[in-house]
Amino acid sequence: MMPQRPRRNRKNAVIREMVQENHVSTSDLIYPLFLIEGKNKKNEVSSMPGIFRLSTDLLLKEIESSLQLGIRSFCLFPSLTDASKDQYATKGLNPKGLYPSAIRTIKKRFPEAVIMTDVAMDPYSSDGHDGLVKEGEILNDETLEILAEMALIQADAGADIIGPSDMMDGRVGFIRSALDDNNFTNVSIMSYTAKYASAFYGPFRDALDSAPKFGDKKTYQMNPANSREALIEAELDLNEGADFLMVKPALSYLDVIHLLNTNFTLPIAAYNVSGEYAMVKAAAAKGWIDGEKVRDEILMSIKRAGASVILTYFAKEFAKSRKHEL
Repeated sequence: MMPQRPRRNRKNAVIREMVQENHVSTSDLIYPLFLIEGKNKKNEVSSMPGIFRLSTDLLLKEIESSLQLGIRSFCLFPSLTDASKDQYATKGLNPKGLYPSAIRTIKKRFPEAVIMTDVAMDPYSSDGHDGLVKEGEILNDETLEILAEMALIQADAGADIIGPSDMMDGRVGFIRSALDDNNFTNVSIMSYTAKYASAFYGPFRDALDSAPKFGDKKTYQMNPANSREALIEAELDLNEGADFLMVKPALSYLDVIHLLNTNFTLPIAAYNVSGEYAMVKAAAAKGWIDGEKVRDEILMSIKRAGASVILTYFAKEFAKSRKHEL
């Protein structure tokens, strides 16, 4: 006799769905988008099939079609030519530049869309680093001034969520103070709290052409061997005024997502990064895996680990597959 038979709760689809512990929906997702200069420009990222760099006019169409599928949150990344970059990330500090202008246009056309921005120097830096470089050293405190100015410009353009991705010490507090002092108290901060020095970022750096021109990012991004260090970063970000704590990448750091979710009450976000996306697409193209099923399993694993919010390049195709939910 077996009084407990767990298979009884797995015997058909209705009961399996009834007792399902975790669910992923389009409302959990933020869709990263790449912005380029020009008009009617659409360039596919070669290492990310199905993902494109888009000029503002085409970006509006992409956002419109995504909204119709139930995706309501977007994270915008600018892709600039090398000729537009310099040591001080000047293009990122121009209130009338490509990035803030695109944010204004999007928010005017789609005020219901939530726009998250990226605060870091690397998209605009000729050095390809997230902070100010002098004599081969990435300077922390000097970078904070630049990041705060960048955040204010983005907030003024209409950003709903500021995303400092730079990993400089103290940047959340510095940005929060700048926002509050300039009457942007309602603008949220989603901190890249535990951003690891990962090999999974390769395709993203292809998309933005933002790879460091020398060295690596290990003096500011976290060591993949460490998890308890994430607790230090999270405690600092919490105390400095973050509204969300992010783990990046997601798939190889599910334990860190779980760790932060267990120890903090703020919502946990996770970035299902470009390399994770590219691996699935490459293997699916070879016929080695069922890409859609693996995609869904990955997203579910991130949610199950404790993420309330998932940034993912799979967002639109996932939404299409769930269109019946709307």
